[in-house]
Amino acid sequence: MKSLIIRIFIQNWPRKLISLILAIIVWFVVSQSMATTKTISNIGIRILNIPEGKTVEGLQSNGLLQKRVTLTLSGNKNLLDELTSNDIEVVIDAVNQRKEWIATISKKNLLSLNPDINLTRRINKISHKNFIIKLTNLVTERIPVIITQPIGQAPKGYQFLDIWPYQLNLNISGPEDVVKEVKNRGIKLTFNLNDISESQLDDLQSSSSKQSDVVSFFVPKHWKHVSIPILSTSPITIDDPDAKFLRIDFVRSELIPINHPIPISLFVPPHLILALNPQKLGIVSNEMIENKNGIKLINQPLYAKGVSELFLETISDMIGITVIANPKPDQNQLDWTVQFINPKVLEDRYVSTLLSDSSDEDLHDLQPKVREEYLRNRFRSYMNRFTLYRPDFKRFKLDIEMQGNKINITESNHE
Repeated sequence: MKSLIIRIFIQNWPRKLISLILAIIVWFVVSQSMATTKTISNIGIRILNIPEGKTVEGLQSNGLLQKRVTLTLSGNKNLLDELTSNDIEVVIDAVNQRKEWIATISKKNLLSLNPDINLTRRINKISHKNFIIKLTNLVTERIPVIITQPIGQAPKGYQFLDIWPYQLNLNISGPEDVVKEVKNRGIKLTFNLNDISESQLDDLQSSSSKQSDVVSFFVPKHWKHVSIPILSTSPITIDDPDAKFLRIDFVRSELIPINHPIPISLFVPPHLILALNPQKLGIVSNEMIENKNGIKLINQPLYAKGVSELFLETISDMIGITVIANPKPDQNQLDWTVQFINPKVLEDRYVSTLLSDSSDEDLHDLQPKVREEYLRNRFRSYMNRFTLYRPDFKRFKLDIEMQGNKINITESNHE
């Protein structure tokens, strides 16, 4: 055994070593000289030296075209076997170009994104389908961004009130046709209430002044962007200075007692005055409806939810229930609605109270006119959502039936 090993490795070792070295050299030369062809798709195209005031159709904010190219490469087999679209990029020079031209790609147009790969020495031939690159006017437009009603659910214990401002603006630049399309189509931004936690609102409420009317969640910076895929692969940040005021307002989801009895009255549409004599019609008193000096009042405890105490304090003695004397076809049932008496005066009173409140730090940065507009929008949101509730958190509903000249009103037991 020992002699066999000596014969294999020791005897004539110089010649054997030279043979091994030569074999390695031959293998290396052959492997490096082996050529193949490979087709690689989805290769990015970058445009350089675009003339001032111009851009290229489909050019994105990262400098790459939306369209990508497929190349058939011939060259070193070892290189092409490992090469992917992530390793290379096509670079096209637009210097001295005016309108449009057919792009041709050669080795000088290839850029290696991998520092370990030398493309120029190992690629011999490139072929591809012709494609046109078109220059167009570069324009900048101020595009409105509409803040839509959010989706999702408000955190437990809170109700969504409003979002403000309702519109921001965004300056975008790009090909003229694309920018016009975006402007005509409009941009919408929608937030998800599920992304706001109860603990966040609790912290905001505890840190705000005692007289704060709402809990305002100021939208964080990373939410203030929109996606416009035809202009950019990444979201575009809204650059409107007013974006810093963007907030989502909440109120506590709790019952607030109405400390005044609510009058209930009758309204007869003018076209029914001859058919229904208002002087003969009357609301019948019962356990729920009492008559005080000729005024019918709801004598049950009622509550409001989804509004603030200040709002309710402002309007509580200036609301009433109106029964609409317009029977539905083949039925004697009547509809009813809650009415605000002199709502403009109530709105002015509410706004004046809050404008004189120096403790609400969230409003200090707003310009006086903007601040007033915001508060008026808040009051109107309260009015639009105002609903009467029973002590058990169920909505207050009425069954109203007309029987001859008598109108009988009872509380509805239907859910």
